[in-house]
Amino acid sequence: MIQSLKVKIFADGADKQGMLDMYKKPFISGFTTNPTLMCKAGIGDYESFAKDILSHINDYPISFEVFSDDFAEMERQARKISTWGDNVYVKIPITNTKGESSADLIRELARAGVKQNVTALMTLDQVKIARDALVHGPSAYISVFAGRIADTGRDPVPLMTEAVAMLNKYPQLELIWASPRELLNIFQADQVGCHVITVTNDVLNKLSNVGKDLEEFSLDTVKMFRNDAVKAGFKLDDGTN
Repeated sequence: MIQSLKVKIFADGADKQGMLDMYKKPFISGFTTNPTLMCKAGIGDYESFAKDILSHINDYPISFEVFSDDFAEMERQARKISTWGDNVYVKIPITNTKGESSADLIRELARAGVKQNVTALMTLDQVKIARDALVHGPSAYISVFAGRIADTGRDPVPLMTEAVAMLNKYPQLELIWASPRELLNIFQADQVGCHVITVTNDVLNKLSNVGKDLEEFSLDTVKMFRNDAVKAGFKLDDGTN
């Protein structure tokens, strides 16, 4: 079933061994990371980590994010990061922390030939802004955080469907379904024609469940509850004492 999917799966993470493990998987087509994932992984030297990963993974697209809040410094970082490899895409947030649009910077980098992954989008207006800024540049990704949209109680599928349509005329631009929360999101992304979905290892590890018989899955769940109760040594007084 996974083999029939058209959506490309990018592994999302910052654990070196986890990334290298996913690199061996035939269903992985690229990689993304971000400062939050790198911080959680305990990475202190950004450049050393990136170059170490790139010494192993140099044939799949991989995105590294700028981390400044100042546009001039973002540009400096972006240009430097872009020199680390032909497969490197520079992640630029759609705004800085003040809510100021990154459109001018994105447009300038695109004109300079920097491959970008514009990130943290959640509205169709932002998709249009990113698209229009990237249109005269090289290949690029636009990452809409569908999972975070869902966290607000909104169904991201209609928005992602429209976002795909907005990029149809621009083959060098690909839409990423970012921050998925469950394995089902991979199939939703595929159904709406999304080009890429970024998936963390904990979600990817659920791929073995795809197509699993639900009666069997139910029994496995019952066994899990029983085994964990035994492992914990749970007991209830029978009232005879």
